[in-house]
Amino acid sequence: MDFQLVSDYRPQGDQAQAIAKLAKSLEAGNRHQTLLGVTGSGKTFTMANLIARHGRPALVMSHNKTLAAQLYSEFKNFFPHNAVEYFVSYFDYYQPEAYIPRSDTYIEKDSSINEEIERLRLSTMGSLLTRRDVIVVASVSCIYGLGSPEDYENMMVPVWKGQKLSRGDFLNSLVGMLFERNDIQFGRGKFRVRGDVVEVHPAYLDETAIRVEFFDDEVERVSSIHTLTGQIIERLESHTFFPAKQFVTPGDKMKRAAVAIREELEAGIAGFEKHHKLLEAQRLRMRTEYDLEMMAEMGFCQGIENYSRHLTGREPGARPHTLLDFFPRDFLLMIDESHATIPQIGGMYEGDKSRKTVLVEHGFRLPSALDNRPLRFEEFMQMTGQRLYVSATPGPFEILNSRPENKTHIPVKSRKEGGVPDLKKLRVKPSGNDEPVEDFDPTKRGTPLVVEQIIRPTGLLDPVITLRPLKGQIDETIELCRQRVERHERVLVTTLTKKTAEDLSEYLKSVGLKVRYIHADIDAVERVEILRQLRAATVDVLVGINLLREGLDLPEVSLVCILDADKEGFLRNQTSLIQTAGRAARHLAGECVLFCDVVTDSIQSLLDVCNYRRTRQQQYNEAHGITPQSVTRALQQSLQTHEHTREQADALNQSLVADDMETYDKLRVIAGLEEEMREASSRLEFERAAHLRDQITALKGTAPATVSKPVKYPTGKSARGKRVSS
Repeated sequence: MDFQLVSDYRPQGDQAQAIAKLAKSLEAGNRHQTLLGVTGSGKTFTMANLIARHGRPALVMSHNKTLAAQLYSEFKNFFPHNAVEYFVSYFDYYQPEAYIPRSDTYIEKDSSINEEIERLRLSTMGSLLTRRDVIVVASVSCIYGLGSPEDYENMMVPVWKGQKLSRGDFLNSLVGMLFERNDIQFGRGKFRVRGDVVEVHPAYLDETAIRVEFFDDEVERVSSIHTLTGQIIERLESHTFFPAKQFVTPGDKMKRAAVAIREELEAGIAGFEKHHKLLEAQRLRMRTEYDLEMMAEMGFCQGIENYSRHLTGREPGARPHTLLDFFPRDFLLMIDESHATIPQIGGMYEGDKSRKTVLVEHGFRLPSALDNRPLRFEEFMQMTGQRLYVSATPGPFEILNSRPENKTHIPVKSRKEGGVPDLKKLRVKPSGNDEPVEDFDPTKRGTPLVVEQIIRPTGLLDPVITLRPLKGQIDETIELCRQRVERHERVLVTTLTKKTAEDLSEYLKSVGLKVRYIHADIDAVERVEILRQLRAATVDVLVGINLLREGLDLPEVSLVCILDADKEGFLRNQTSLIQTAGRAARHLAGECVLFCDVVTDSIQSLLDVCNYRRTRQQQYNEAHGITPQSVTRALQQSLQTHEHTREQADALNQSLVADDMETYDKLRVIAGLEEEMREASSRLEFERAAHLRDQITALKGTAPATVSKPVKYPTGKSARGKRVSS
């Protein structure tokens, strides 16, 4: 199928020229191209148009789950008739195996798997093997080891009406694909048998199962059914069953792997004994022998991924199979927020290697465990073809490589020092958008492939940048905050240290401002609540260290104050300053005040960039008669559980539990919260699920109590099983 872009919007502002230039660059075969798009300019829509125009499978990478979920939702809306998949880490909680020699502390692997995300991952793998109209939105977890696509594809079982296939052979195939038989509790990854009827619930489907009916040794009917009611949804001509797990290995490979593991074990024990490390030798023998016995009897063991090199038959040091192996060779890679995602890709390997090396040296794992790893950055680049980097502040790697004369990528070692290269020094013309699209030649040597998209269809301008001296910066900040509060607007203040943020918050409170601070020591869920309070005017001023988190959407913020702006470093480099100033770009009166005595290179770059963007936007607004307006967005409801009167609930489209009782017990509340947590997780609302989890933990840690008021349960079922809404 072709990609069918469904949208009521048409390219506006800079989108049309950006789409045209990037499309020409891709058609010319360039491997690197960069979209420099400001917040609010519609970068996702531009990416969707490129995918639809080129008609190739696409991988869209983001650096965290939350942003990946937002992109997934947007692409699902743009391509409702195509396969849009979501592939992120399926762990709600993950504690990796580790050993601390100094204290002789061994930390066992512990994890909690999100079944809904596991289903989406399996759906991704199946779609990539069976169709080409696939868009996968993924986090950096896509560069971690995964089962071999050849093994996964070879174990797929197609079934069609009239096929010569006995029920016994079909059941054996299901067991080989790691499906479990359960005639009582039917669920994903399970099957049940009723005479000549076999019902299978594929792990990649939600509420749909497949019923296969046999007559003698022939498939008589294939149907899709509802898992709960058993009612037939549709009669099928055929269906292909995929393995129930992401890591599958044929039986013959498992036997060969056991032999290879035992050979490595003997060599490892001999090496420890040669150096008189008898404790390590005994430890390695006990752990590996136990794992081998579990694999022989059960087909798996705890930490089986550490034997992936032997299970897949790879050579020592060879790269692992990843999601990238499931893509066809011509797929298109789009890296969102590339200034953050690229360094994350490059940093995964070394951290994993450091932890596992300690385990191997102390006899907890065989040396082959080191080959269960994420891709090295060089391997990642070799496995990807054409790439589009998307960011408002692209880094040196993206800009330096976005040139047609660069046949291979240029590693940028200076990235650790921070900052974005000067566009003038790199011969990238800031006014490149003024040239006609038909004259844009991406094959010409030296032509910049950094395409700007800085015109917002809404007409909003970049914030005004104001410089003020360091002397008296606290008193100046207080006065600026008071002026904005009087206009019912919000303020962000950034400092350099946690201690400064906390002390400044206390001082601002003492002068009558409603203020909170936020930094890394604040729980992630509490951070979400603090940001909600800022939007709701419960808090007027928010003090932090690094408020540059991509996706921080605060339309009410009209002022950003950056203290000690001339202290060059990670928190005050060009990228950080541009991102921080951009937090005020959603308000008509947006302004960024920098307190400094010296205009550093980073500050000057910020001034140049903002002045250039403001000029371009003003010219566009005048030419098209656009009047800028502040962004308005509905306020997210608090994640806290509140009590409401019936009138308040009706106003918010909420309801109270229809219970006649005057009290409730804690167990009922916990049950309701647990169900809501599972529903939030299935809807990919991870922050809400995490907050509900914390509420459950807090309730379990308190003494039993009752409340003599009507109780509002979360969305889901009440304590008596009645459906409620929130």
